[in-house]
Amino acid sequence: MADTQELQPPQEEEFGHSDSYRVATTPLTGDEEKAKAKDGDQKAKKTKKGKKQKKADLEELKQEMEMDWHQITQEELLARLETNLETGLTQEEAARRLKRDGPNALTPPPTTPEWIKFAKQLFGGFATLLWIGSILCFIAQGVLEGTMEEPSKDNLYLGVALAVVVILTGLFSYYQEAKSSKIMDSFKNMVPEEAHVLRDGGQHTVPSEDLCIGDVVYVKGGDRLPGDLRVMEAKSFKVDNSSLTGESEPQSRSPDCTSDNPLETRNLAFFSTYALEGNCTGVVVQIGDNSVMGRIANLASGLGSGKTPIAIEIEHFIHIITSVAVFLGVTFFIIAMALDYAWIEAVIFLIGIIVANVPEGLLATVTVCLTLTAKRMASKNCLVKNLEAVETLGSTSTICSDKTGTLTQNRMTVAHLWYDNNIVEADTSEEQKGGDTEKYTETWRALSRVATLCNRANFKAGQEDKPVLKRECAGDASESALLKYVEIAIGNVIQYRKRHPKVCEIPFNSTNKYQVSIHELHQKEEGKDDLPENEKEKDFHHVLVMKGAPERILDRCSHIMIDGEVKEMDDKMQESFNQAYLDLGGLGERVLGFCQKLLPAEEYPKGFEFNPEDPPNFPLTGLCFVGLMSMIDPPRAAVPDAVSKCRSAGIKVIMVTGDHPITAKAIAKGVGIISAGTETEEDIAERLNIPVDQVDKSQAKAIVVHGAKLKDMDQEQIDDVLKNHTEIVFARTSPQQKLIIVEGCQRNGAIVAVTGDGVNDSPALKKADIGVAMGIAGSDVSKQAADMILLDDNFASIVTGVEEGRLIFDNLKKSIAYTLTSNIPEISPFLMFIILDIPLPLGTITILCIDLGTDMVPAISLAYEEAENDIMKRLPRNPKTDNLVNERLISMAYGQIGMMQACAGFFTYFVIMGENGFFPRDMFGLRKPWDDRRNNSVMDSYGQEWSYKQRKILEYTCHTAFFVSIVIVQWADLIICKTRRNSLFTQGMKNKMLNFGLLFETLLAVFLSYTPGMAYGLNMYPLNWNWWFPAFPFSLVIWIYDEVRRYILRRYPGCWLDKETYY
Repeated sequence: MADTQELQPPQEEEFGHSDSYRVATTPLTGDEEKAKAKDGDQKAKKTKKGKKQKKADLEELKQEMEMDWHQITQEELLARLETNLETGLTQEEAARRLKRDGPNALTPPPTTPEWIKFAKQLFGGFATLLWIGSILCFIAQGVLEGTMEEPSKDNLYLGVALAVVVILTGLFSYYQEAKSSKIMDSFKNMVPEEAHVLRDGGQHTVPSEDLCIGDVVYVKGGDRLPGDLRVMEAKSFKVDNSSLTGESEPQSRSPDCTSDNPLETRNLAFFSTYALEGNCTGVVVQIGDNSVMGRIANLASGLGSGKTPIAIEIEHFIHIITSVAVFLGVTFFIIAMALDYAWIEAVIFLIGIIVANVPEGLLATVTVCLTLTAKRMASKNCLVKNLEAVETLGSTSTICSDKTGTLTQNRMTVAHLWYDNNIVEADTSEEQKGGDTEKYTETWRALSRVATLCNRANFKAGQEDKPVLKRECAGDASESALLKYVEIAIGNVIQYRKRHPKVCEIPFNSTNKYQVSIHELHQKEEGKDDLPENEKEKDFHHVLVMKGAPERILDRCSHIMIDGEVKEMDDKMQESFNQAYLDLGGLGERVLGFCQKLLPAEEYPKGFEFNPEDPPNFPLTGLCFVGLMSMIDPPRAAVPDAVSKCRSAGIKVIMVTGDHPITAKAIAKGVGIISAGTETEEDIAERLNIPVDQVDKSQAKAIVVHGAKLKDMDQEQIDDVLKNHTEIVFARTSPQQKLIIVEGCQRNGAIVAVTGDGVNDSPALKKADIGVAMGIAGSDVSKQAADMILLDDNFASIVTGVEEGRLIFDNLKKSIAYTLTSNIPEISPFLMFIILDIPLPLGTITILCIDLGTDMVPAISLAYEEAENDIMKRLPRNPKTDNLVNERLISMAYGQIGMMQACAGFFTYFVIMGENGFFPRDMFGLRKPWDDRRNNSVMDSYGQEWSYKQRKILEYTCHTAFFVSIVIVQWADLIICKTRRNSLFTQGMKNKMLNFGLLFETLLAVFLSYTPGMAYGLNMYPLNWNWWFPAFPFSLVIWIYDEVRRYILRRYPGCWLDKETYY
């Protein structure tokens, strides 16, 4: 067991709480800072920096600072900054410093113009392939125009169609994503417009940009702090550091140095944070880019997040498709030359085959699928800012999660009480209806009275109909928790307080660490009887109640109440207190002590004027200890299950928090980040009763790393922690440490999701593969830096997002497999046209009707396909081996299903040509006379002559029939693409959009085939109805073939067929 001191809250913590975070600023000692102040004109004379310099600057921003502004005496501070607390700076000196140091403002980073963002959508990734295809079409058309009298316009139409697809999809992506990199704009909104300063002995209001280092400033409740300040004088001064830390607990500030850590001491306050109450006089020690906020702002805006996994996958896909296209193009160029084609014709063939490999509709399909998933995620409280982030979350292998508000409810709740020498669990169920106090002892009644009266929190108006635990309170988190507990336990707190009006108070301050109030006692009023039994026969008009840090409260007590009786505090009771404090602290709970003193009527009669000024005219020692109450921000109900799902999905969940290690560990155990039975080195040492350094580290699967220890670790040690521990908690971490943790995970090959809500989280959010900000508690800056926003601040929503991300990756694979399969029946007619010298079985315009017509809706409908049953049971995909498009998918789409589809098309083609008199044996070598406009006497197998016009009508009829055949075999392809492993009988046909897709492509094929006028626009002619049927057997064979293949995959997992065909 660790010692008591370790488990007790640190001395500087208000009610057991501390704002624990650190800052990234230049590591300067005090003397160096003074030298810099005298020498530097660095800010005003910035020069453009190269990449190396920028990288060096970022590395410097990641360093934690060493400073002594808070440690030196006020006299030393004033001497170093050459200022005066009575008169401030002179206007001339302020002007000189302003010229030297530059304005107190954040330097905006270079922004990306909107037209460049749009251009990236038009020319990035998959769009590049389509542009190349479009340009090749125009080149081919130009060659044909120069070598033929009346060339076909098909290449021109195809080139225009490709260009239109890219432009429309680019516009769609640009407006859908509305990518926002305006992080610095959010920081600007946090800068106050003006500051109240002392100059030339008088108070002045100046623009905050004109503030200088050494200025004496005045801050009151409601102001934003205009710079980083050393607090010189303060009166009940509290600040809200949530914009900086994400922690919403108000923090007291005073002139006292309470910690060596500059961010934990109470005598420093920081630029852009809010003053909540009270007032202070401070001296400015840092401004602008060198302030805490400025450093974080520049670190966040300077970081790059790199390419998303889906962008890398699309690049990989482009490489594969390009390789296949170029290989086929060059191969058939060589074949054409070998077959004595003219080189011009061979070049046209080369271009045609390359273009035919380009899946024209796939870019739009991928974009629409991502958009649909983004909308679906938004309905589940995950708002995606960047479309590509939809899939990134599914690829995540590590989640670095904040604690407060994400894993927990961000609502302090009373968890345990210690009174009558027993620890009891607090009952916060609202079934008590206030007043069922028979189960409570006299001591509990005294304890609840102190918690009710010595409490400045109040419920906000107009919430009477809300459940108590969901009501909003005016007051800090700890007092609000106490207020809700006693409201549930004893009933109407407002009336209770009215019966015991407050007559005097000493507010909590960081020096005393307690709060005292004195109240009138009314023994009986309107049938109410509030007093414990031991007080009823005595004459008391007032009660003094006190709460605060337990060790401070105990020091002021000479007695303790046990079972309603007041007894002297002896060593045994002190030991019981210490053990209870230790046990509650070990649960990670925030502990408060409570005591009271009944003031005798003869000394303190009714109307007595109590004076709280030092020294007060009432006792603050010799009090009666009544008990302890401990509070915790409880885990969200859905989080343990979500963490369990992550673990079964192979995702490592790491807690990264600024909170105390004990609290962090307790919550980690509560939500399952540290699972039951898993031990840290400290747990093993305690169990074996040996020193920690003697523990075999390999036995500890869990670890809790303190920020102070992390600060001294090098990369190798951090990597060792991340690799060798499955369950990790980082506590008391700083903004840059969170960034270092993210970089460490990425260095080890993880795809990292990071949650955060404060400005301090923005560097890590920006660096992560996917940054997840909190929608409710998150600062504007964190939302700007993130790729995704959790609208309900709930960790469980991230897991929902992971499932959706995995699902869209699976469904994109299915969609691409479906789309690519029809490439073979589209390309093979062109190849046979070259090799066998037959009339062209399928035209370019008809291919466009497939890619941009019949295939589009079915391909998109696969985005609506439900998850297969193993989606959250398999490990995260390995980006190096598990690609969106891999060799197995190409093999299935091109080498197996595509070949069957091509056979269906050719069978239909030869049936129609045969029915019209052209038998297959007579068609080889027929291409040249067939396409010769001047030849009107081409004979069929029966010797009948065909004119050029008649031949072309038959050819276009064959194009239409080939097109219809592809649609029919794509029915089967769509159905088999629904699932990669499950049987269709298991998966079912519940996807209504897919069923609509089947109907849509069929009706569109009917419309294009039979609508009058299509012969002129699309070269499509009506078919005899019996020409629809030749492709049906092939469609059935495709479905049966794949159903058998998937049966073998399920029956013999890991078999040869699994390795070769499971994509």
